[in-house]
Amino acid sequence: MPASALRLRKASDRGRSDHGWLRSAFSFSFADYFDPAHSSFGALRVINDDRIAPRGGFPMHPHRNFDIFSYVLEGQIAHRDSMGNGSTVAAGGVQFMSAGSGVRHSEVNPSADEPLRILQVWLSPAVLDGAPRYEVLGPEEVDRRGRLAPIITQSGQAGTIKTDAPADVYAGRFTGEEAARFTVRTGRQCWVQVANGSLSVAGLRLSEGDGLAITASGEVSLAGGEDAEILLFDLEAEAPSAG
Repeated sequence: MPASALRLRKASDRGRSDHGWLRSAFSFSFADYFDPAHSSFGALRVINDDRIAPRGGFPMHPHRNFDIFSYVLEGQIAHRDSMGNGSTVAAGGVQFMSAGSGVRHSEVNPSADEPLRILQVWLSPAVLDGAPRYEVLGPEEVDRRGRLAPIITQSGQAGTIKTDAPADVYAGRFTGEEAARFTVRTGRQCWVQVANGSLSVAGLRLSEGDGLAITASGEVSLAGGEDAEILLFDLEAEAPSAG
């Protein structure tokens, strides 16, 4: 993989906010944080590393035309929405909402004493104003130990959640000798986000909060993990700018 195809987004360079009950780090522009060099990456629009205090959370609010999921890293998240859905998802689980033509929802930390940490991700769908829907993957449904396990896919293959975005999302946990390889196909690009720990991706050492954009086709190695937990996004490549 040529070095020119690798772009590292260090954890320390992300945007940040602190509202007391909510502390966030933004890999891409969000709310009052704007970085023209990091506004999106293909269909990947938001990766927020959110830490939510006990009993804190987002009250009922609207969304439209984004596929939004929370990857739970610590604690539990409780969801309610205007479609009548309600669930509580523990660490290792995924809750997904396709907002489509419009939906309202809330997300809170139901615990009185345990903090909640999630990666909140927004994907831009290829088709707008679809029917809203909600799905969950429980922690026990995803075998990500020493491998890249698909969790969200365009095809909606068995054991995954279907997205309307031109993206497939994988989760993996790696430590010691555990390793994996991923092939970036022609016309695709990848983003690797390190949620916990550290590992080497395409020869670069990444730590918690780091992201890596990969913009060339070829094989990518993931190895040397130290209690590493990652998300890998396989995305349609952006069309080159005219002129």
